[in-house]
Amino acid sequence: MRLGVCYYPEHWSEDWWADDAAAMMAMGLSRVRIGEFAWSRIEPEPGRFDWGWLDRAVETLHAAGLGIMMGTPTATPPKWLVDSMPDMLAVDADGQPRKFGSRRHYCFSHRGYRAECARIVTALAERYGDHPAIVAWQTDNEYGCHDTAVSYSDAARHAFRDWLAAKHGDVGTLNAAWGNVFWSMEYRSFAEIGLPNLTVTEPNPAHVLDFRRFASDEVVSFNRLQGGILRAHSPGRDIVHNFMGFFTQFDHHAVARDLDIVTWDSYPLGFLDSFAMFSDDDKARYERQGHPDIAAFHHDLYRGMANNGRWAVMEQQPGPVNWARHNPAPLPGMVRLWTLEAMAHGAELVSYFRWRQAPFGQEQMHSGLHRPDRSEDVAAGEVREVANLLSPSASEVPLRALARTSGSVALAVARSGTSLALGEERTVALLFSYEAAWVIDTQPQGANFRYLDLVFAFYCALRRAGLNVDIVAPEAELSGYGFVVAPTLPTLSDATADRLATLGVPVLLGPRTGSKTAAFSIPEALPPGPLQRHLPLKIVRVESRRGDPRWIEHIESDLSPEHGCVWRAGSLRYLSQWPDAALLDTLVAEMAVEADLATLDLPRDVRVRRNGDTLYAFNYGPGPVTFAGQTLPPAGVALFPTGRSGDDDAG
Repeated sequence: MRLGVCYYPEHWSEDWWADDAAAMMAMGLSRVRIGEFAWSRIEPEPGRFDWGWLDRAVETLHAAGLGIMMGTPTATPPKWLVDSMPDMLAVDADGQPRKFGSRRHYCFSHRGYRAECARIVTALAERYGDHPAIVAWQTDNEYGCHDTAVSYSDAARHAFRDWLAAKHGDVGTLNAAWGNVFWSMEYRSFAEIGLPNLTVTEPNPAHVLDFRRFASDEVVSFNRLQGGILRAHSPGRDIVHNFMGFFTQFDHHAVARDLDIVTWDSYPLGFLDSFAMFSDDDKARYERQGHPDIAAFHHDLYRGMANNGRWAVMEQQPGPVNWARHNPAPLPGMVRLWTLEAMAHGAELVSYFRWRQAPFGQEQMHSGLHRPDRSEDVAAGEVREVANLLSPSASEVPLRALARTSGSVALAVARSGTSLALGEERTVALLFSYEAAWVIDTQPQGANFRYLDLVFAFYCALRRAGLNVDIVAPEAELSGYGFVVAPTLPTLSDATADRLATLGVPVLLGPRTGSKTAAFSIPEALPPGPLQRHLPLKIVRVESRRGDPRWIEHIESDLSPEHGCVWRAGSLRYLSQWPDAALLDTLVAEMAVEADLATLDLPRDVRVRRNGDTLYAFNYGPGPVTFAGQTLPPAGVALFPTGRSGDDDAG
């Protein structure tokens, strides 16, 4: 695994660049990301490029031995471009344009802006595409950040009509699919169809779902446009994009198909403070560590959608951030722990955001590896320690090499005498569907029914049992997994239902699975729709509640439920209510026994990840924890050989 950093040479005196580059190498960094917000400096006026400063920055970083990940600057179009086509701005659901003055001020559907993006990306790729320093290209930055994946602009309306015509063929078919006879919503032509916002009450949910599908497709095609240009002009370099945490506005699986490496931006403390799924107790206990499953969830999600399993962390939180409601500092050692946990999940890069805290602009309260006065901040020492663990070089090394490294205060190394005999490594599949998130968002039927809450609850139960998890799309290949969990698949297809029923391993399906057709209507035979061929039950009523359980389904079936709300036929289990943690733990334990998977009795704050013949253990708690004979301090990490007792080399 390599270490890297995000750097903005345009922010600093050119006299600092060489010193910064040398310091990066001395710290153990070998990759640097630049350029993703620099359009106004690259092209200060229409058609006039200023390459000199960027040429010198590239040469300076290259001379120091750093590999450069060059970003395309399309997330921050300059003011002159916005003024030349003001209708390129995205429009929010209230009909207000997202104005110039921050970032991500564009609509994915605006064809004029797409042409400008193609022009600037082509210019960059032609100039630097063959440069030996360029090892990767990052397309844009954080697609959809600040709720910009969905736009209600005129450009989006026209493009949506074209999309609908291509999908439905004729407007009569669309009227039937959407159920437009309800409330006299029938259209005479596609030209009459608007966007599903600013309606008197909620818009037609089928209209909304098709619009969400369209908006996602626009992100996919926008990314594909840039990737195609970069591949043509810079062959042999990796194409990457940096996704975000707990974000579902577009189908990341679809975007990932056009990437060589899937990356994401990891901010465990900001996410903990920002999302309602975390209890007040969790927010207090893990305030300076992040919830034990936040980072791992996203590692497994993005690894699961990556081509050939290649994934990385493009932005790792190094200290307090600026954008959450509260922004504490990480517990000492947590930056090191987060980095090692990414390695345990198979990351090929962890890159820190950023090299130096900016003294100006919107992110001046966001810390970096250095302070604005060029002195090192706290995380710099932890990054240097990780780099030492990865020595003698930053190239790929066997994971067990860490077990032969000593001298780390918070790194406990298990000797061969404490080998954990876990048997053959097998993984559990968790099915993650972006369309499921859109369906639930569109018609939650209860203010506290949130897709990500449900998915995360299932994931946490698997992690509490010490199991390795792959988070994959519903259409992914599922053979070879120990068992499969699907927190919910509302628009379950016949093919997916049949495939899950015939996998031959335990399968757990959560509430609302099979509850809607692809056109967002109730199945003719009632939910769970196509599952009824394999699971003889019918859902005749649903209710949402303020308390627990927050969702209840009333079932007609000759089956007798297990645990009060689990309906089983063969290898399939169906949950007819929102499960609490105790029930999920019970079901995971039962299915693990059926699948012959070893589970672990983990302390509350400990999480593990097995990679090859090494088990990593991480202490997310505020105090020391004992696990398998090792005492882990707060932010401590332990490595255990698995099933190789007596092998001295493993220690």
